[in-house]
Amino acid sequence: MTTSQLDPLLGRLVDGRYEVRSRIARGGMATVYLAHDQRLERRVAMKVMHGHLSDDATFKNRFVQEARSAARLAHPNVVSVFDQGQDSDMAYLVMEYLPGITLRDLLKERGRLTAQQVVDIMHSVLSGLAAAHRAGILHRDLKPENVLLADDGRIKIGDFGLARAASANTASGQALLGTIAYLSPELVTRGTADTRSDIYAIGIMIYEMLTGQQPFTGEQPMQIAYQHANDSVPYPSATVASVPTSLDELVLWATERDPDMRPRDAGVMLAQLLEAERLMGITPSDRRGDTQAVTPLPAPVADPAPATAVFDPAEAGQTSVFDPAPAPGAVLVVDEDDDTVARLAGRRRVRRRRGVLLTVVVLLLALIGGGTAWWFGEGPGAIVSIPDVVSQSQQDATAQLQAQGFEVQPQETPDLTVPAGTVVSSDPPGGQGVHKGSVITLTVSSGPRQLPVPSLAGLSEADAAAAVTGGSFTVGDVSKIFDADVDAGVVVSASLPDGSALPETMSETSTIAMVVSLGPIPNVVGLSIDDATAKAEAAGLALDRSGEDWSDTVAAGVVLTQANPEAPAVTGDTVSVVVSKGPEPVAVPDVVGMNRDEAKAALEAADLSWSYSLTTLGPLIDAAPNELTKVTNQSNKAGDLVQRGTTIQLSITITT
Repeated sequence: MTTSQLDPLLGRLVDGRYEVRSRIARGGMATVYLAHDQRLERRVAMKVMHGHLSDDATFKNRFVQEARSAARLAHPNVVSVFDQGQDSDMAYLVMEYLPGITLRDLLKERGRLTAQQVVDIMHSVLSGLAAAHRAGILHRDLKPENVLLADDGRIKIGDFGLARAASANTASGQALLGTIAYLSPELVTRGTADTRSDIYAIGIMIYEMLTGQQPFTGEQPMQIAYQHANDSVPYPSATVASVPTSLDELVLWATERDPDMRPRDAGVMLAQLLEAERLMGITPSDRRGDTQAVTPLPAPVADPAPATAVFDPAEAGQTSVFDPAPAPGAVLVVDEDDDTVARLAGRRRVRRRRGVLLTVVVLLLALIGGGTAWWFGEGPGAIVSIPDVVSQSQQDATAQLQAQGFEVQPQETPDLTVPAGTVVSSDPPGGQGVHKGSVITLTVSSGPRQLPVPSLAGLSEADAAAAVTGGSFTVGDVSKIFDADVDAGVVVSASLPDGSALPETMSETSTIAMVVSLGPIPNVVGLSIDDATAKAEAAGLALDRSGEDWSDTVAAGVVLTQANPEAPAVTGDTVSVVVSKGPEPVAVPDVVGMNRDEAKAALEAADLSWSYSLTTLGPLIDAAPNELTKVTNQSNKAGDLVQRGTTIQLSITITT
């Protein structure tokens, strides 16, 4: 039967984007495939969680959370995480595809490595791990299987974050042998982990690379765990005499049983590797590639959760995975002026003295009647299930956990939906098995965050909207008004949705309404009534011809005045205008029977002009005595309405 017949995922298009080409590897937690990203036209590695894990809501939630953390970690010595998703009932993670081998493959092929090769590989591993520690991310699953050696010479750490996601599901069996090989003493005895737990695993890996074997072995996982908790890691040179002293001491420092005696993070470890390299006479040009120096952290990065080993017999070589708990408060201080070898050798002597008493006590317990069985069965090493306290009050949850022997460490987080004082989550989550006395971190809602409200008046609409969303608020209704004092597109005012004034602070995602200026109301004075109507309608306003009036200066049909042009208005409002009727007409006076001068005076008083009907007689009429002249007719009847300045034709006779 072919692989495609056995694996229905081969040839499938996942999430409409990733075409599964071939299967690379299969383990107890997931299967890794080579896939083709059709959108970006590149090869990717797709890790598909097994069905029993994909169906677990707790696993999926933690898987998503850790995938996001890993995706934020961009470093040349860390395998990049591109995407994470759910397609039907399948949870998957898309990662950078690196053709090559693992460090485990290299060790199987060569047995052990030279000091130069160890330095080369550890430069890259510690550089990537230091970046993770600076970002607050623990690996928790460091082992040769998770160090990838690409065909092009790149060295990268893989499987960031998957250990924590897997810790929600526990198993048991022979895989504990592979798991326990890199566990720090605090994980075995207290179930807690921080950056120094990663350092311990690095020390074990260096030992294995230098000697070709692990420092502690046994037929039962309990035997190996016992050695991690009670025995000191020997010098690598005790097995391979050619191992340089500087690497001997580096391994011993990294594998101190007391976490406070180890390098506090990968940055410190990398700095010490550089010192060991100097003592060995290796120059940067001797290395296969430069490694960026990383500034050490001021204190250990702790992951607030008790650790739980995950054992899987189906996934050979997979190590245990943990949800570590808060680190101890003490911080290791490295004195740059001290002699490195002497300082580390001194730590080893202190470690040996401290270990003698503990070893004697534990051996006595074993001799009395199965001390190891007691430790892992009824003692501090026993695994107990965490109760589910989500949605309980902090007080009730704390009381329930303490009653079962757990140590509770609360931390607050803002939450929009969960009432203040209510438990949002626990780390590790309810239902997970952890060591007795482990620290349970309770994340308690503090309610919505109260955030400062930005000042919006005077900003452009776009800038105001950006300020609202940038402040974690929501843009509500945006109303537009005409305002003669504020430029178009500028915010006039902001308020709560009900119109009330904004407070100085309010809950995040609260809605803010805005009023934005359209500029002044369009001025239609001097336009014809048709043009004025069109201009008003283009601005979203209606035009009301509220009246007409006479005007000696404005032609008839032209807007004479506009009501309240500077008053605020909104779209749909009505603009009232008065339209000119032109100059006001006058009544023609009755001048028939009047003499010449009387008629002239009467017409001029009415703003009218006059002329004689018979222009050829004009000079005679003007020369005749006024009292001998008489108007016998006028061109417009008395009472006719005419425009001012109209000429009235007069008929005048001369009497004798």
